[in-house]
Amino acid sequence: MTEAAFRTEILESGNLLVGPWRSPRQMLHAQVYDSHASIHDDATAQKLGFQGGTIEGPTHFSQFAPLCERIWGQAWFETGCLSAHYRNPAFEGEEVQANIEKPKPGQTTCAIGMTRRDGTEILRGTASVGDVTETALSRRLGELKPLADPVILADLKVGMKTPRQTVKMDFDQHMGDLYPFSLAEKLKVITEPSAYYSQEINPWGRAIIPFEMLSVLFQYRAREDRLPVRGPAVGLFADQEIRLLRGPLFVGESYATEREVVALSGSRRTESVWMRTTVFAADDTPVATMLLNMASIKDSYANYQQEHQALYG
Repeated sequence: MTEAAFRTEILESGNLLVGPWRSPRQMLHAQVYDSHASIHDDATAQKLGFQGGTIEGPTHFSQFAPLCERIWGQAWFETGCLSAHYRNPAFEGEEVQANIEKPKPGQTTCAIGMTRRDGTEILRGTASVGDVTETALSRRLGELKPLADPVILADLKVGMKTPRQTVKMDFDQHMGDLYPFSLAEKLKVITEPSAYYSQEINPWGRAIIPFEMLSVLFQYRAREDRLPVRGPAVGLFADQEIRLLRGPLFVGESYATEREVVALSGSRRTESVWMRTTVFAADDTPVATMLLNMASIKDSYANYQQEHQALYG
């Protein structure tokens, strides 16, 4: 006997499926990053011009899960992909709403969006299932302008790879300085609860890791990569794509992660490294990938101007 995956109320609005308004919880107040507080800490965020500690982007992925499951059913948990460009931060106490376009028959990629009550766009992108070649971020990668005059990322090169690391996520496991909470704590406040996340009563007979927590699992040991990034600097997720190849991933199961620098880009305020994480099961089969654009804020790096002068005159 399998329970329904979600009890989320979903409405139809024109050509969209729309989820409920939700107020995601901010669980990263105590996050430590390069031995300093992060963009999710109120004081650090305010120094950089934000109104407070931002809600971490992948937290929003949970609100898309019921919409995608409504469209694609079990396939969503096995080969689902969310590919998102984060447009504006959301803050604790604000309500946000997820939407997805209704697919035409056989369509495997749909546009997604999320907005705040005041109409501010939080993210946009695509959701898909199966072996899809084009996603929102694959398009963005193809349009990137190369990074000019890097400082924070001056020593990084496209193609750099990290050694494999073993990761797993138990219910009560503290996920380290980057993620100072456990899966059990997250499940108490997750915007879209599901029996699939905590029990064996699902098609796979084991508790599965929610989409938003895959980001935590894949980044769990990322600080051990020792990539030559200059710092400390405050970073934020600007783009993120999580794709299941042979999902779902299970609570308590060991996986291996391997990362590669696939692109470098920048803006007036940031320098960005695009990392692709590949996740392997015990039998060495790739089971998931994550593409993450980690944008470092230039103004948060104390030596930025003098090092730029030294590098480029």
